[in-house]
Amino acid sequence: MRTPISLDKRIIFALDLDSPQLAKDWVSTLLPQIRFFKVGLELFLAGGWELVHWIQDQDAEVMLDLKFFDVPQTVRKAVQQAQKHQVSLLTVHGNDAMLQAACEAKGPARILAVTALTSLDAADLDDLGFACSAQDLVLSRARRALDLGCAGVVSSGLEVPALREHLDDRLLVVVPGVRPVQNRPVDDQKRTVSAGQAIASGADHVVIGRPIRESPDPLDTVRRLQEEIAAAS
Repeated sequence: MRTPISLDKRIIFALDLDSPQLAKDWVSTLLPQIRFFKVGLELFLAGGWELVHWIQDQDAEVMLDLKFFDVPQTVRKAVQQAQKHQVSLLTVHGNDAMLQAACEAKGPARILAVTALTSLDAADLDDLGFACSAQDLVLSRARRALDLGCAGVVSSGLEVPALREHLDDRLLVVVPGVRPVQNRPVDDQKRTVSAGQAIASGADHVVIGRPIRESPDPLDTVRRLQEEIAAAS
């Protein structure tokens, strides 16, 4: 049985920004409606741990999305460093040895295995040499992640039904690339679903950035998204 998640933490707001001050402005704007924020590579390089700690000081959680990918010993050491900073979720994008090394670095952060980026479609996966469907690839990686000790996976919402069917509730599932209209052609996300579709399929969290940031009324957009999520829960 999955642990209940409060509505203010169902959406993980993607702080995909290059300015720590702008990130702080968005956090201040969205609190208390949203209390979970994603810090990715660009923003982390700009704001570092100081920004992560500032977000945590606002009584909010942080998903550190650095997608660690390196030799296993380096991944282990990097995760050990990150675990000192009390982040809630930490992403690793690598093979079995890398995932196992990350899971061996014990701490408060739950390790999420990145399965297949939502910016990749079937043609992209074929170009990368994967002779299988996105669903088969995600299921294979999710099974291995579970066996290796990962707490969850990052997956397109399109694969969530299969994850829940085959792996039930044993993995936390975080879905990025959420868009109000499926497969919007105006940005780099290709395998997308709506927030309601993701939650109804069994996602625990949805990562949303641009649809909120680019809205003329971000707080109203958040309210409508949360209503959609509540109805689908």
